[in-house]
Amino acid sequence: MKNRIREYRQLRGMTQQELAELVDVSSRTIISLEKGQYNPSLMLAYRISLVFETTVEDLYCLQENKELEERKYEQMQA
Repeated sequence: MKNRIREYRQLRGMTQQELAELVDVSSRTIISLEKGQYNPSLMLAYRISLVFETTVEDLYCLQENKELEERKYEQMQA
């Protein structure tokens, strides 16, 4: 799932380790999130959004991800 974690983290001048400590996960979790290899629990997504003072919807590009998912589904149906 596309997200803006790396973008927000870099804008704050924050390391992956610093973000991980703030949200009580390992730096490997942050790395996986930034690469889109792991989808967080709702609570983790919320904690990260609080750190960056944004919404979960914005942080995880939910509208864009929804549209991509719908296009994939439509292609599968064709």
